[in-house]
Amino acid sequence: MKLKHAFLAVAVAAAVFGNALVSPATTLGAAPAFSLPSSNGANVSLDQFKGKYVVLEWWNHECPFVVKHYGAGNMQKLQKQMKDKGVVWLTVLSSAPGKQGYVTAEGANEVMKKQAGSPAHILLDYDGKVGKMYEAKTTPQMVLIAPNGEMVYNGAIDSISSNKKEDIDKAENYLLRAYGEHSSGKEVTMKTTRPYGCSVKYGN
Repeated sequence: MKLKHAFLAVAVAAAVFGNALVSPATTLGAAPAFSLPSSNGANVSLDQFKGKYVVLEWWNHECPFVVKHYGAGNMQKLQKQMKDKGVVWLTVLSSAPGKQGYVTAEGANEVMKKQAGSPAHILLDYDGKVGKMYEAKTTPQMVLIAPNGEMVYNGAIDSISSNKKEDIDKAENYLLRAYGEHSSGKEVTMKTTRPYGCSVKYGN
């Protein structure tokens, strides 16, 4: 009997430990406030979008992983889907001057127009302060902020970490999953995932 109870205790402990390894954090907390210049000359702050869902997309147009999603039309499709749902899409450029992906404000507009992207704003984070606040590690990296200002997702765009366009249709889109769960009143089951892509080209 003692042996049976000991085995049961070990099994329960293992189950709890196993869940701890895979369970998401209960909350990511409030999204850090910021204000950044946009490529169109406006000053854009997160506070001005209170009451709306906001997506942050870290962008480096020269990164092969970003090229994958824009080249296949996937990122543009996501931008339109979110816009149609009333979501504000902010594309963040954290590449420092002289680094891969850096473009001037005018250059950012030209590239995005050529790619047929439609973010609400392209935000210029050349000193990387906002990127570091959000622990942006790769391009692309996606963040979803709820209407109450809570950060409900931060991580990879989808479940297959490759730069091959043919993998897009095979992958689960984590951003859409998080939005779908949260907007329907459910708990977001995967609040964080490991992002993939090129490292964000911070200045230091």
